[in-house]
Amino acid sequence: MAEFPDEMIVEAMIFASDEPVAARKLAAAAGITAEEVERAVASLNRAYEQGKRAFRILKIAGGYQFRTIGELGPYVQGLGRQVLAGRLSLPALETLAIVAYRQPISRPEIEKVRGVNVSGVLKTLLERKLITITGRAQVLGRPLLYGTTPRFLRHFGLESLENLPRESELQVILARQEESLGEGNGEPGPESEAPGEPDGQQVLI
Repeated sequence: MAEFPDEMIVEAMIFASDEPVAARKLAAAAGITAEEVERAVASLNRAYEQGKRAFRILKIAGGYQFRTIGELGPYVQGLGRQVLAGRLSLPALETLAIVAYRQPISRPEIEKVRGVNVSGVLKTLLERKLITITGRAQVLGRPLLYGTTPRFLRHFGLESLENLPRESELQVILARQEESLGEGNGEPGPESEAPGEPDGQQVLI
């Protein structure tokens, strides 16, 4: 088998993957160290920048993945590509921001912050695999607890939860990311604010 530079091997593996690939996994496949993978990625990104390429290799959700540079977002948006069933609505973004910062968090706690019932919104976020059930709270009724998923990190281009911006800025940033991912139809998504439910009724969402 012909020998290739580390940069070429790492570039090929990241390009071939639909999901972020961890440095240790790239290293094992390429027969090099994780430090050599990191150096190869840095070298590739320098070459992309010098060549004025439209993409970079970014560290997202604990792995490496190709992403278009943010400055080209308006052009990518112009393709009219929609993500999933459309962009997230404002209620969904607000709820997602609350879960991201306060996880694990229960539905009653989210509703206390937002002031409205969020059953429909949570159902949508679960279906889109942006949040997941992480357990049950040790309080009366033992409501379900929610947290974000690796898909949340990938969807919004975050390396880890430690990279979250200030809570007051997150909703705006998530909305901008949604717009850069694809132009929506101008209408809210399928989720909606559900009417209130009687106390004591168990809803498994």
